[in-house]
Amino acid sequence: MNLAQLLIRWGRLKSDQPAIYFGTSVWATFGQWCARAAALAQAFRELGLVPGDRVLLFAQNHPRYLEVLLGCWWAGLVAIPVNARLHPKEVQWIISHASPRIGFFHQTVNSALFSELEKCFEFESAAMDALLASALNGSANTREIAVHETGADDTAWLFYTSGTTGRPKGVQITTRNLMTMGLCYFTDVDPVTPDDFMVYAAPMSHGAGLYCIPHLIAGARHVVPQSGGVDPAELFGLGHTLGPLSTFAAPTIVKRLVEYAAQTGLSVTQCAAAFKTIVYGGAPMYVADIERALQVMGPRFVQIYGQGETPMVATVLSRQHLSQIHHPRYRERIASVGIAQTPVQIRIADTEGKPLASGEIGEVLVKGDTVMRGYWQDSAATQAAIRDSWLFTGDVGCLDKDGFLTLKDRSKDLIISGGSNIYPREVEEVLMTAAGVAEAAVVGEPDPQWGEAVVAFIVPATGAQIDLADLDRHCMENIARFKRPKRYILTASLPKNNYGKVLKTALREQLKTSLQTS
Repeated sequence: MNLAQLLIRWGRLKSDQPAIYFGTSVWATFGQWCARAAALAQAFRELGLVPGDRVLLFAQNHPRYLEVLLGCWWAGLVAIPVNARLHPKEVQWIISHASPRIGFFHQTVNSALFSELEKCFEFESAAMDALLASALNGSANTREIAVHETGADDTAWLFYTSGTTGRPKGVQITTRNLMTMGLCYFTDVDPVTPDDFMVYAAPMSHGAGLYCIPHLIAGARHVVPQSGGVDPAELFGLGHTLGPLSTFAAPTIVKRLVEYAAQTGLSVTQCAAAFKTIVYGGAPMYVADIERALQVMGPRFVQIYGQGETPMVATVLSRQHLSQIHHPRYRERIASVGIAQTPVQIRIADTEGKPLASGEIGEVLVKGDTVMRGYWQDSAATQAAIRDSWLFTGDVGCLDKDGFLTLKDRSKDLIISGGSNIYPREVEEVLMTAAGVAEAAVVGEPDPQWGEAVVAFIVPATGAQIDLADLDRHCMENIARFKRPKRYILTASLPKNNYGKVLKTALREQLKTSLQTS
């Protein structure tokens, strides 16, 4: 099924009802959205694009994003949403690798990046208006513009991984992947009604944009902040004006929302008036952070674990799980990423791919209809990642007897010291409970005696003075002696990628450079 059919249904049933907001203003009704997507599909065909051709979106969040996405799918094209914060060289590499024929950008982007493309259009420009001209007067001709007969395993979204360990890979996300993810949302993550609002504050090139699918299935409304990004005051204001919002956010964004609510003295009731559901993912939240979030904002939160290779679908830690404070293993559970989502199976395997028993630590494997088609033009990487229909995620974790998955770390981040495995996340969890610590990241550095030594990078909270002896004592009181950091480094910030993940490769490089210059 072509995903544009989801829009066509609501374009007919709710033609005059608001569909997309830009801030608090209506950008498009369902009928207008449908008409613009149809007009774009027709324009793409007139430009000579054929099903399977690729279209680049390199822009900050904007209502046009949703119109172009649906127009691409209407015509059977593949959308390539790229984070607007990437370096121009990274974007140029993606363009050369994916070979998109046309591109869309925002006014803040240097259009010279698109010199290899046949055409490029700025979201808010006369050229874009001309492209949409046939739709500006309504949706009367929408049904006359044919929808491409898309196959379930046709690629709809080409997602480029963050590339923190090398060149990014192009993940081929199919119509089946997206539809399964969308339907799974209602079962495992959150029920959605036509009265709901999905707000896009995190980059639409990533998870936030993917979540347009379940909200489109439900006929809910879509909101793009005027800022195009994360401004807690703006988001709370939008929620209080329009109605409770749903959103997807990385843990770093969740912390910003929580701190804003705490600093401005908002009650749990006032937070509930602004936010219905905050789905967080991209990395697990530390126990101390999710406990504070629940205390400040109430039961607004759901955690999901997935990867670009199985978009937004692997496990879920529901708001019910997060609310079961009297469960005997409550703290263990909220440190986990939850249980397998409905469409997938989760397995822990050894280095040969053989399943491990409950409680044993190994690589996380995922199997189901959300697993990618493969990597674009990289059969070797595809064969390494998908074996016997199982996706080898590269994440290390364990399953408890109830099926809750606890992530330890990426396999590449494992520290082996004196022959013992040390998972940085376990140490970071302890560090985050120490007074005055705002952020912590743990990596290993070469050590002539132990093989590797544990090093902790610490970001102090605003105004806090951290005594390293006290911090070391705190670790000694909470984790095994061999796991405690041998070195603590205070820093003003941690290096992060465009999605808020800490770049441990950069921290290890920093250590390497400091050793070479010392």
